Amino acid sequence: MKLLLAEDDAVLADALLTSLARLGFAAEHVSNGLVAEQRLLAADYDAVILDLGLPGQGGLAVLRKVRAQKPGLPILILTALDGLEDRVAGLDAGADDYLAKPFEFVELEARLRALLRRSKAAGSPRDEARFGRLRLDRAGQRAWADDQPLDLSARELAVLDVLLSNADRVVTKEQIAAELSGDELGANAIEVYVHRLRKKIEPAGVGVRAVRGLGYLLEARPL
Repeated sequence: MKLLLAEDDAVLADALLTSLARLGFAAEHVSNGLVAEQRLLAADYDAVILDLGLPGQGGLAVLRKVRAQKPGLPILILTALDGLEDRVAGLDAGADDYLAKPFEFVELEARLRALLRRSKAAGSPRDEARFGRLRLDRAGQRAWADDQPLDLSARELAVLDVLLSNADRVVTKEQIAAELSGDELGANAIEVYVHRLRKKIEPAGVGVRAVRGLGYLLEARPL
């Protein structure tokens, strides 16, 4: 399970990352609201723990912007602001739950499990991925640039899925090959599929940049 922790208290964040790892979460940590917004809009997560008092951009602003584009993403507010008006503002902005500091980790764990159960029952937010004007429907195996469907082969869709799932980091050829249903593909074959995919998604203002010696990175490009 992939989770983003947006928390500016380094000591608390370190303790939470350790505890979340023991529960099986692949948790990433950011301490700035602007970075949190960027990560959440660029990549897919199963859940978010969001502090309200973030530097750069407050948690409520992050929450409103992310919720507008990802309505199904489970978001748990974790904050020292525990007044009634604060709780109401957070929930009205789109949070699914609200936990005030100080807290016991066992309660945070229980609230996360509840959010993920509800998310699973409603349909996983990771069934769909977005990057700029590009959209991928994983369940239906279809992709669009705005409202225009893209003509992608099954392997091109698989490559796109890997890149979208790692939109904020470089993806190696080995990672892509491993994700293509166990197909034994060489580096040359991966290059061919990436080249074909790149040409088809460029009209959506999305490029695939080759990072020499490392792999590929999805990036937004001006039209």
